[in-house]
Amino acid sequence: MPEFIQTIVFDFWATLSEMSPYLLFGFLIAGLLSVWISAERVEQHLGGGGFWQVFKASLFGVPLPLCSCGVIPVSMSLHKHGASKGATVSFLLSTPQTGVDSILVTYSLMGPIFAIFRPLAAFVTGVFGGCLINAVENHDTNREPESKPECTDPCCSNEKEQSWFVRAFKHGFVTLPADIGRSMLIGLFIAALIAALVPENYFADKLSGSGNNILSMLIMMVVGIPIYVCATASVPIAVQLIAIGLSPGTAFVFLMTGPATNAATLATLSSQVGKRATIIFLLTVVISSLAGGLILDAIFAGDVNQIIHAHGFMLPAWFKGLCAVTLLGVLGRGVIHARHNKTEESNAQ
Repeated sequence: MPEFIQTIVFDFWATLSEMSPYLLFGFLIAGLLSVWISAERVEQHLGGGGFWQVFKASLFGVPLPLCSCGVIPVSMSLHKHGASKGATVSFLLSTPQTGVDSILVTYSLMGPIFAIFRPLAAFVTGVFGGCLINAVENHDTNREPESKPECTDPCCSNEKEQSWFVRAFKHGFVTLPADIGRSMLIGLFIAALIAALVPENYFADKLSGSGNNILSMLIMMVVGIPIYVCATASVPIAVQLIAIGLSPGTAFVFLMTGPATNAATLATLSSQVGKRATIIFLLTVVISSLAGGLILDAIFAGDVNQIIHAHGFMLPAWFKGLCAVTLLGVLGRGVIHARHNKTEESNAQ
């Protein structure tokens, strides 16, 4: 038992050390983008229907850092303010799959191929799903605009006494960690638990061959679609899935379905946009994740040595350790901040 716990702690710290410099930098970039690209500006560009709106919705969604109001109410707000169903679904597909922080973490733990392929797949998925919606849905021309839910996060603050740097810092290192801190720590623990329980390459022989890879992808869809795993927290779990012998394509299916879909998203989409749009949304995720998984398996052709901890040698150990301690503090404060906000909301009700 002591060895088992020691293994979990070691793997938790090793993964945290590898990703922490990139995640901290991602938080900084996300904070800056939250000041430079507002939700109001996004809405301004997505009104109406057509391919161009779908294209821009998906493109906006790939790097866009959202406030704690989240992707679901923001996407519904886009729809209420005149965005077509196609643009709304496109934004809802591409946004949760990736972001500047998750792209950098993907690069640090899985290498450049995954780091490029993942946002590209999110963009293509958004365009594909949005165009499919536009092709089969009749636009509701009688829909009346509704008021936008007020966002009170620092990234949306218009207070003159707060400089752009203060607002960017608050969003990047307070609001964003509060949003993903708990799921990030849980994801790291799950990754460490998999590493401790399942030997490396355990499934390499059992699931070799394209037929078994497709089966494992379908199983991963069943796991990933109903649960919520944020785009960044899913990365260390995907790394461990590859380490125990699952294919890169199977790991990609988890990277896409976990962040893109969950029960809350499907329920909200069904009630606000329609059941038919929800079915198309779900089919888009299934088709795109399976296609992306097969493409990645063809690219890597069984060679996963370039994936796991692909760039661990690039930074000195002392620097990674310092960043890991800093990241733990940031995430810990984020968890406490999120719990405090939840308590205040409960008391207000």
